[in-house]
Amino acid sequence: MKNILLATALCSVSGAALACSPDYSGVTLTVSTQNGPFIASALQTAADSWEQKTCGTINLVEFPFSELYPKFLTAMTQGAGDFDVIGYIPAWLPDFAPYLSEMPAGMQSGEAWKDIHPVYRERLMMWDGAIKSATMDGDMHMLNYRADLFEDADNKAAFEALYGYPLAAPVTWDQYYDIAAFFTRPDAGLYGTAEAYRRGGQQFWYFFSHAASYTNNPNNPGSMFFDPETMQAQINNPGWLKALQDYKRGLDYNPPGALNNGSGDVRPLYAGGKVAMNIDWADSGVLGANPDESTIVGNVRTAMLPGSTRIWNHVTGDWDMFDAPVASPFLAFGGWQLAVPASSNNTAAAWNFVAEVTSPEVSGKAIITANTGVNPYRLSHYENTDNWSSIFSPAEAASYLSAQRASLDAPNVALDLRLPGFFSYTEVLEIELSRALAGEVEPQQALDTIAAEWNKLTDEFGRETQLAAYRASMGLPTR
Repeated sequence: MKNILLATALCSVSGAALACSPDYSGVTLTVSTQNGPFIASALQTAADSWEQKTCGTINLVEFPFSELYPKFLTAMTQGAGDFDVIGYIPAWLPDFAPYLSEMPAGMQSGEAWKDIHPVYRERLMMWDGAIKSATMDGDMHMLNYRADLFEDADNKAAFEALYGYPLAAPVTWDQYYDIAAFFTRPDAGLYGTAEAYRRGGQQFWYFFSHAASYTNNPNNPGSMFFDPETMQAQINNPGWLKALQDYKRGLDYNPPGALNNGSGDVRPLYAGGKVAMNIDWADSGVLGANPDESTIVGNVRTAMLPGSTRIWNHVTGDWDMFDAPVASPFLAFGGWQLAVPASSNNTAAAWNFVAEVTSPEVSGKAIITANTGVNPYRLSHYENTDNWSSIFSPAEAASYLSAQRASLDAPNVALDLRLPGFFSYTEVLEIELSRALAGEVEPQQALDTIAAEWNKLTDEFGRETQLAAYRASMGLPTR
């Protein structure tokens, strides 16, 4: 009621500065996403500015992440018009696309459009040749580490004496585990790394980040998850097995209770100085630089995920060996997106709100605000260093931005799985992955079970339909 009265009052005031432009007075948009503060707080901030400009009203509705997919899909298939804007993840776009309106042509041109990094603009926002969503958050997994530990003279000398090479950000997973072991010092309250292992805590994206290095073969594009010729699941091949063995090995260097940690738990472990490294989205960097929540201010450093000198080739049934480590940074999650259901009664106003949220000005503030969950996705986000000086030191900003840009620009960048029925595939995955991490089944057995279930799901959804969708999501030509 308060928002409605405020909007009415603003629109009644004369003068161009307070005019409703465009005029959406009397329009209430229902906008929904996950429980805050991540993403929801950014939408609320944008709602405040949009309401002042347009005299419209935003009703922000939040749900637990696990409830978003069924609530959104049910509402859209019923055509109920319950939501005007939904905040969701790219993996669900194949299932949601038939029920979404297309982005207005006017938003698909101009400087703001060109400013979106091509990976997001040309790959993750599009389905079946149409732009059905707008990126509001750029996501990929990266390695975060502490400069105070890595640049300490005693640590550098001791590490090189022990392992025979200099202490620096790891470029292979073997180096990552050497460093994690070196810094695991329980008596001092310090551990080597932190990753998410909890079912429902976005664990499978962490597993995928390991797997990309061993399965995203540049000689066979699109073969990480499925054979792009037959749609046969690849998740039980030797590359995936190596990844699961590595991922499970990391438990030895995580703080106690790591099996209960989700992605939101690894950030304060890093910012609080409990670990030397972590793997996370870019949120850890912003949190680590926040003096109100961090003990490592000034020491935040970021690097691309480690790579590998060997990658499994499913065609030859053997490992391909490379002279230097191949970086296969994984665009885990792919970033939150906004879309407007076709059943909305206010599509023009809804897309106008989306444009406000994703504008260079509004998004430029969101990316430097702690706990918004919004990470860079525009070229200007990486280039406007003045923005970042408000939270980062020059050294922190340089590593943070260069790691993200290098990940997006990497020749062997690995895109996340996007497939109709994504929820069903990942539900099976999480069940068996959790069992393997807990030691209830051997890694190969867990992967074999997942592969069998994935093949069964593919047949149930329609193998040819799934194959076409998978090839499209991987950027491969239609057969």
